[in-house]
Amino acid sequence: QVQLVESGGGLVQPGGSLRLSCVASGIAFKFYNLGWYRQAPGKQRELVASITSDSRTTYADSVKGRFTISRDNAKITVYLQMNSLKPEDTAVYYCNAKYSSEAGRWGQGIQVTVSS
Repeated sequence: QVQLVESGGGLVQPGGSLRLSCVASGIAFKFYNLGWYRQAPGKQRELVASITSDSRTTYADSVKGRFTISRDNAKITVYLQMNSLKPEDTAVYYCNAKYSSEAGRWGQGIQVTVSS
């Protein structure tokens, strides 16, 4: 059974930092491309950052220079380090794992709120 479990969200002040983690089970993790998405109220889900099986990364323009995605295959975990957080980063963040042309697998989501 495939499971992706996110952790590390919460409430943070503008300018602060959070690190999200997503632990996977039930998949051959090292072969999967991984991504972090987010969805704010009333908006569509958007890709924030992605990392391929060979660790190539991409970022949304809105988070470049502030967020860093990384993976640890030994710990079957993908991370999203978020620095210099802004109120507009407030959203539910989702972990995604995708292999080849198969449908991606989703975590349950975790709330990140940036507010003073």
